[in-house]
Amino acid sequence: MDQALSDTGWRGSQEGWLEAAYHSLLDSGVDSVKILPLAKRLNLSRTSFYWFFKDREELLAGLVARWRDKNTGNIVKQSEAYAESLAEAMLNVFDCWLNNDLFDARFEFAVRSWALQSDEILAEVRQADQLRLEALKRMFIRFGLPEATSDVRARTTYLVQIGYISMQAKEELAVRMKRIPEYIAIYTGEVPQQRELDRFFSRHGYRPG
Repeated sequence: MDQALSDTGWRGSQEGWLEAAYHSLLDSGVDSVKILPLAKRLNLSRTSFYWFFKDREELLAGLVARWRDKNTGNIVKQSEAYAESLAEAMLNVFDCWLNNDLFDARFEFAVRSWALQSDEILAEVRQADQLRLEALKRMFIRFGLPEATSDVRARTTYLVQIGYISMQAKEELAVRMKRIPEYIAIYTGEVPQQRELDRFFSRHGYRPG
């Protein structure tokens, strides 16, 4: 048993290698995600990598799966979450833009940058965009908007946020929160109720001044 634990510690873990690859991707781009530098980062032997991954391509595929599951998965989940109104449904989606546990903006930027040099990753990004847009469109349709209107509103909502990410725009939390009601009104055509805003602000630890 002791020997097994020792071996596991020496080799690291699949999640440990993925986490190191994730940080390298965010810090320096996909070209930095290589086995030897990651081994040095983890203070492990290069050969220990092969206990968990067949090759670098399998590691990169693991990164893509992690991005897909988190960022796309949570946008879809939040768009389908219970809401009493369309405005509240949009606030559920906005949770993604303010909670890194739901949506990782730096990861999104890194993968989109990676797509500039890889047709395969570009295809992944385009597929993710389509899945996210379809989820947002379904959300609008659920609240009775026509299909064409739902499509345009979904695109407006999503493409503005991707613009934020691509421009690496930074806003203080208080500034962004003050803009939220106007964004919701523009995207949905509904003015959010104060109780809906209060619940949203509370989720993100914000108290209006």
